Amino acid sequence: MTDPTSPVAPAKPPAKASGPGRPKDLGKRAAILDAAKSLFVEQGYNGVSMDSIAAQAGVSKLTVYSHFGDKETLFTEAVKSTCVAMLPDALFVPDAEGPLRDQLMGIGHAFFSMITSAEAVAVQRVMMAPETDDRLREMFWVAGPQRTTDALADFLQARVARGELEIEDCQTAALQLMTLLKGELHTHMMCGLRPTPAECDANAQVGASVDFFLRAYAPRPPA
Repeated sequence: MTDPTSPVAPAKPPAKASGPGRPKDLGKRAAILDAAKSLFVEQGYNGVSMDSIAAQAGVSKLTVYSHFGDKETLFTEAVKSTCVAMLPDALFVPDAEGPLRDQLMGIGHAFFSMITSAEAVAVQRVMMAPETDDRLREMFWVAGPQRTTDALADFLQARVARGELEIEDCQTAALQLMTLLKGELHTHMMCGLRPTPAECDANAQVGASVDFFLRAYAPRPPA
């Protein structure tokens, strides 16, 4: 018989059922994104259906909709996923120990590799196609180019705060550096005039762009 004066132990919450639910969901999401990236590059936005994405990912169409809602959202998430993979956030964390030029070179090489990849060129051509509506272009811009610009601007602002750069408008400076990195090589690729640049061309393009940028924004000695 229980002593009524003894303290009553608090009831334990029911144990959560174990199972592969969450990892399985994450695996399906990754499979859907991989399928979407591949199909959007191969067939363009309008040529891809949620049915074809589901079939390639090995999931039901209902599962695709439950993860992403609609095709526009899935497209922008595919763009964002590609950008994060090729330009991870860690690239834009200011390195207190490393030289500024080295870190800008790392960012520059990653950015140049991304924009000159066959996948990126294909998606950008889709965005330039007359049948692509402005809303989709805006969603693409926010998920891809705008994310990169904002991350680079924040990085530059941190270096300005350390006195390593002298920049009044870091957002504009970030756009300037990305434009330098694209250069004529990227324009030629978009027009189909040349294939992916050789490594030596990429090294020369990134190095010249970073050096030009640093000369433009190096701190000036006080007058």
